[in-house]
Amino acid sequence: MKSISRRNFVNKLGVGLGSAAVLNALPSFIVPPDEALPYEGKKLNIAVCGLGIYGNLVAKALQTSQYCTLAGIVTGTPAKAKEWKAKYNIAEKNIYNYTNFDKILSNKDIDLVYVTLPNSMHKEFTIRAAKAGKHVITEKPMATSVEDCKEMIKACSDAGVQLAVGYRLHYEPHNMEIKRLGQDKVFGPVRLVEASFAYKTYDTSKINETIDFNDHGKWRLNKELAGGGALMDLGIYCIQASRYVQGLEPVAVTAQFGPVNNPKRFEQVEETISWQMEFPGGAIANCTTSYGYFIDRVYASADSGTFELSPAMSYGPLKGKTSKGELDLPIVNHQQAQLDGIGSVILANKKLPAHITGEEGLKDMNIITAIYEAARTGKRVVL
Repeated sequence: MKSISRRNFVNKLGVGLGSAAVLNALPSFIVPPDEALPYEGKKLNIAVCGLGIYGNLVAKALQTSQYCTLAGIVTGTPAKAKEWKAKYNIAEKNIYNYTNFDKILSNKDIDLVYVTLPNSMHKEFTIRAAKAGKHVITEKPMATSVEDCKEMIKACSDAGVQLAVGYRLHYEPHNMEIKRLGQDKVFGPVRLVEASFAYKTYDTSKINETIDFNDHGKWRLNKELAGGGALMDLGIYCIQASRYVQGLEPVAVTAQFGPVNNPKRFEQVEETISWQMEFPGGAIANCTTSYGYFIDRVYASADSGTFELSPAMSYGPLKGKTSKGELDLPIVNHQQAQLDGIGSVILANKKLPAHITGEEGLKDMNIITAIYEAARTGKRVVL
């Protein structure tokens, strides 16, 4: 069985291991520019829009990215603007708030806006960035409705800019190896995928605590901001894994809301949800996500073997094995690998591969919408 090992990655590169080496070892998902490493050409100047937890992770990854650099910020908090300006040496002219953001149109020092705001704000700032002539990466889920996704895609197309969705695991070696194992039918056709991703968001000793849903720090519990609960935040990874392991789109879903162990905390969004996806050829995926406990696993069973990751979808380090042995793969910074993958393509004036575009985000939102409908009605929903 062909396997992508750490040694194979190094041999492919011939120099020090970096995220670009990961990309070169995974040609089915991205073909970076032809420049020999280390890359010393122009970098893609990125403005991070939304300076929360994930915005900070993106900023840190940009410090070591080969193809991208942190050039600007967009925040509604003056104290954060001051802090980031000093920490990252950001020029004053590249600092925006949510009101004056549209002035970025005239700023030639910003090439791309990375939107890391709450889910319901993705649409607004993606469209505003597109109208300003900037490429966009928006975090997942792409938006909170199918219609919003379509509007975002159209706005970027009309403006002649590229739209990417932050699917970091599309550039992570372990996830790309299980994609290869499944789609190449290394163990024969995949018959079953089990994917579960959950983490606990509350202290069980405070199970009856009152939640201020207007507290921006708790936006994931606010339906208006988040669009939903664990499914929108974590379950999307399970949907993704089930789809890219098989290389197929589901044809129908069934779903069930789980028990609510903290009613006050989960007044607006679901705590737990499980769902089943049917795929062409008879394969099925059983998935679960929750804010009430911990699990992080993908398992696939095929005709002549199995493969799995655990941890599978968190920031890692990820681990995996097949029925023939352990996977020996590089550990990478997920955000850096993604930024370099996307950045290298845009800098080369090439079209982003379909797996990372708004169309991919739209596919996930169609499935998420169907899962919520199935859970709410108790009926099988055909896609």
